[in-house]
Amino acid sequence: MICYQTSLEGIRANQLERFFVGWPNPPTPDTHLEILKRAVHVVLALDGSSVVGFVTAISDGILCAYIPLLEVLPSHQHQGIGSELMRRMLETLRDVYMIDLLCDPDLQAFYSRVGMEESSGMLVRNFARQSGM
Repeated sequence: MICYQTSLEGIRANQLERFFVGWPNPPTPDTHLEILKRAVHVVLALDGSSVVGFVTAISDGILCAYIPLLEVLPSHQHQGIGSELMRRMLETLRDVYMIDLLCDPDLQAFYSRVGMEESSGMLVRNFARQSGM
C-alpha cells in the first residue's frame, strides 16, 4: 500500500536511489535529499520504507509557486501515484495565485488531467550543472 507524507523525518539518502531516470548526469542520492530539504513543499510516496515517488515546490508563499520535480520510479508508474502526488501538491498550493511547471510535450496530457493548463514559457538549462551544485 502506498502512503504519502509531507515530512522528511526519517528519510535517508539511500532511500532516494534510482530516480532521475534518463538523466545523463543525475543528482546523487545525497544531493537529492538536499533538494528535498530545500524545497518549500514536498510530498513523498512510500511503499513500505521505500520512497517510490516525490514532488517538490518552491514558492514565495504569497503569489507564486513553481513545481520543478515530479518523479515516480518506473516500477511504480501507471498506478496513479504521480496523479496523487500532484493532487496533494496542488491542494497544498491552493491559495497561491500562480503555479507554474515546465514539462516535455509528451507529458502535457498528464498535467492536463491533474488540472493544469497548457501554456508557453522560456527556460535556461545549464547541463554542466545537471547533477547539482
